[in-house]
Amino acid sequence: MGIRKKSSKTPPVLSHEFIIQNHADIVSCLAMLFLLGLMFEITAKAAVMFVTLQYNVTIPVEGVLAEPVSLYHYGIKDVATVFFYMLVAIILHAVIQEYILDKINRRMHFSKTKHSKFNESGQLSAFYFFSCVWGTSIIVSENYLSDPTSLWKGYPHTYFPFQVKFFYISQLAYWFHAFPELYFQKTKKEDIPRQLLYVGLYLFHIIGAYVLNLTHLGLVLLVLHYFVEFLFHISRLFYFSNEKYQKGFTLWAILFVLGRLLTLILSVLTVGFGLARAENQIFDLSTGNFNILTIR
Repeated sequence: MGIRKKSSKTPPVLSHEFIIQNHADIVSCLAMLFLLGLMFEITAKAAVMFVTLQYNVTIPVEGVLAEPVSLYHYGIKDVATVFFYMLVAIILHAVIQEYILDKINRRMHFSKTKHSKFNESGQLSAFYFFSCVWGTSIIVSENYLSDPTSLWKGYPHTYFPFQVKFFYISQLAYWFHAFPELYFQKTKKEDIPRQLLYVGLYLFHIIGAYVLNLTHLGLVLLVLHYFVEFLFHISRLFYFSNEKYQKGFTLWAILFVLGRLLTLILSVLTVGFGLARAENQIFDLSTGNFNILTIR
């Protein structure tokens, strides 16, 4: 995939400017190496660890005609998978930037400040929208809405379907890709601490839900939060195109409060009520049970 920015000067090879201008091409080549590794027996085992989800377990289901269910759990090899999909996230980031956002920027003639904020909201609104649609489809298919007790019932949720694991791997990959993007996008030094804190909080909560086997609650809260954040960033995009547009921010302010209230209710209901009354209140790494008062 060729993604190149037009420039009147060609920077020296391997210089900072060269890497920044051609980072999508470089990352694409690196990702392609992992895919090519699948073609050769000597490298296939290592490449599979990066490209495909690990820790697959087949669980038999009671019944004569019932087919076994294929589920997943987490492990250290997930780090390799997250790394590969982080490369994919960098490529997709560059595609959205060059083929959508840069074209709009050239038409609108934004100032440098608006240009930066427009790019940020454009990237995040695309990610939030995709994650909301994907997460909602998982919630519906797994019947989390029809049975809210599933948020804590059967804890620890050690095993989960392919879509749930892939969702979490993708979320981790996206937020980890934000670190190299600080370099690729030439982020100002004064903005870096804010960005690091912003990304760090996302990773803290996602990793926490993933490692502590609270994937059901984590998924619902992520979708809820992403929906509210999507409204904010899409409203900001409309505001940049027409500064008279303010209705979106009013709607966002209302839903922000409602979203935080619902997040608090679901969290207290799951952790303070469901898990607090569960019988298996022990700390057991072998079974993935972290249901003790200190961790709650």
